[in-house]
Amino acid sequence: MTQASVALRELTTLRTGAAPGTMREASTTAALIAELRSVWERGEDWFVLGGGSNLFAGDDSFDGTVIRILTSGIEELPSPHEGRIRLRVQAGHSWDGLVAYAVERGYAGIEAMSGIPGTVGAAPVQNVGAYGQEIQETLVEVELIDEHADASVVVPASELGLGFRTSVLKHHYGEAQGRRAVILSVTLDLAVTGDAGRVVRGEQLRRALGLDDYEPVPLSWVRSRILQTRAAKGMLLDDADPDTWSAGSFFQNAIVPEHVARALPPECPRWPVEPDLDAVTVIPLERYAGLSPRAERPEGLVKVSAAWLIENSGIRKGFRLPRSRAGVSTKHALALTNRGGATAGELSELARFIQSRVHAEYGLLLQPEPVLVGVDL
Repeated sequence: MTQASVALRELTTLRTGAAPGTMREASTTAALIAELRSVWERGEDWFVLGGGSNLFAGDDSFDGTVIRILTSGIEELPSPHEGRIRLRVQAGHSWDGLVAYAVERGYAGIEAMSGIPGTVGAAPVQNVGAYGQEIQETLVEVELIDEHADASVVVPASELGLGFRTSVLKHHYGEAQGRRAVILSVTLDLAVTGDAGRVVRGEQLRRALGLDDYEPVPLSWVRSRILQTRAAKGMLLDDADPDTWSAGSFFQNAIVPEHVARALPPECPRWPVEPDLDAVTVIPLERYAGLSPRAERPEGLVKVSAAWLIENSGIRKGFRLPRSRAGVSTKHALALTNRGGATAGELSELARFIQSRVHAEYGLLLQPEPVLVGVDL
């Protein structure tokens, strides 16, 4: 359905962006597919918009078509695994609404991601996660439609190239998408714990929850504590709090080789990245002599805290450039915020300044996490 173009600043949590050339909205999967096909047939530039929480839109109007995904609904399905259940969720459904639904029914596996804004369809695109829990741990499959395709297809999670805040579906700054497609629905496989609670084992989550023992805790308690923690960091949307007028974490935590991490100050928080234990070595037939070479242990990767790098490069919480309406959150150094009326240009200037300071101090170039439309860093 066509609607009058609304300025993207009204639909995004960073509150930037002009009205696009054309805006359409779809409340059903059939309508969404029809709108996409129509745009593809006309050969227009396009992108889809869900909750607008991971989009940094420029000050100039986007000349193409923006399609708002407004589908919703949760379907419960049997799981082939005992003690588990599957949820098939429409792409436009609120992510936190899904988490609340699961927690209320005692379905475990996504409770640590309470309070993350945006829609369910966007979650696999950047493999959302929080406090050591990621959607890839419970994601079974997605239904999607590839650009210019005649019909939708169901794609298993293993084919989505899921990594740290990424997938083949994500548009990375400066790079083309590995697969240009739109997610229509998402299927998760969750553990059924009921009211009995669950033992929390992840180190990051246990630390965030302040747990010292391994007694089971109710999912509702976990959700409540996570929401409190996110609120304290300005990561829960609040129209009255400019610290929440952001895209969440603006920069990704840096993933670096072990030797690079060792060169950083020891107090810089870091976490090991799980190695690929299923890596395959391909030997060209003409070079195969009947013996497989001894596998060498690849150098491990380490995730280091972008927030720590920012603060220790001299950018404190609440930092602003002179006469700018953009600023670092007063609660969290990783969030760039619109303090009221800031342009995309002002936010870009602040982001570039932070990148330059971290690079000068530590030799690392922080990468933006939101999708950038009409913006250069």
